[in-house]
Amino acid sequence: MATDTDLDAPPAAIRHPLDFPANLMASVGTVWIFLIMALVVADVIGRDFLDRPITGVSEFSARSVASIVFLQLAAAVCSGRMTRSDFLLNLIGKRSAGAVTALNILNALVGAALLAALAVIAWPELRQSWANNEFYGVQGVYSVPAWPFRGLIVAGAFAAALCYLLSIPGILRQHGQQTVAEDPLAAGTGDGR
Repeated sequence: MATDTDLDAPPAAIRHPLDFPANLMASVGTVWIFLIMALVVADVIGRDFLDRPITGVSEFSARSVASIVFLQLAAAVCSGRMTRSDFLLNLIGKRSAGAVTALNILNALVGAALLAALAVIAWPELRQSWANNEFYGVQGVYSVPAWPFRGLIVAGAFAAALCYLLSIPGILRQHGQQTVAEDPLAAGTGDGR
């Protein structure tokens, strides 16, 4: 049964088409961070109190950082949380909302191009790693295959590039509907300048 508050609620925002897969990838990255933290704590306890360190923790953790970043990159793009400065966009937006839309589209195109280039550049390394059965670590002591780490970088870069491209229709839909944010440096002046 709908209540009055349900009927008065604004419509749900249109979600990015890759929101679910991107958030799923980010969730895997978050769980991976938790597991690495637990592994590091177990290694410290084993090393300091039991005189039995866990072999390969530092190597595995070091290789995991880039993979985790690329697992979470697409979610950052889909949700609009990629780092950028809005100061200039706010200034330009006061004069021309069309210019802001053009800059946002340019940002999406450049981001997609850079991430696609990264995926294309990393692809031969992934294939070579798979073909040569490349491993990280010390043979006989600790080793982990290199291809999964390289594969996550390629997949994450490709997914983030696709997220950038698929964000363009949303940018175009927002054109004309958005209100320009007030200049944060003019707070308290009362005139919005």
